[in-house]
Amino acid sequence: MDRAERAVELKHTDCNCAQAVLLAFSDTLDLEDTKLRALGACFGCGMGAFDATCGALCAAQMLLGMKKYSGRPLMQASKKLHSGFGMLCGSTDCGELKGLKGGRMLCSCDDCIRHAVRLIEDTEKED
Repeated sequence: MDRAERAVELKHTDCNCAQAVLLAFSDTLDLEDTKLRALGACFGCGMGAFDATCGALCAAQMLLGMKKYSGRPLMQASKKLHSGFGMLCGSTDCGELKGLKGGRMLCSCDDCIRHAVRLIEDTEKED
């Protein structure tokens, strides 16, 4: 099973979107699963519970920092990740993605998770 589908499976078992994305990369991180779960615990239903940034995107930004940080800001890489996610999903705002704002779902949680995972995988290939 590929990493993106593993993340979706995690979401359907016992994780929120952020936790699922983080845990999909647990084999490449120097953090225990319980720490990754804790890190993503406050991002279910997006940052601010539907009012702001998608939890899957928040987790992808955390992963970008954990994987790429070398003492310098990651502004360009972060901006690229953010805009890539927005292009793929139609928004970066959880409420908009779920149709709570605007009345029409733009992207399912499963697809947001898939896109977030694949975008991080793409950044790993850039090394």
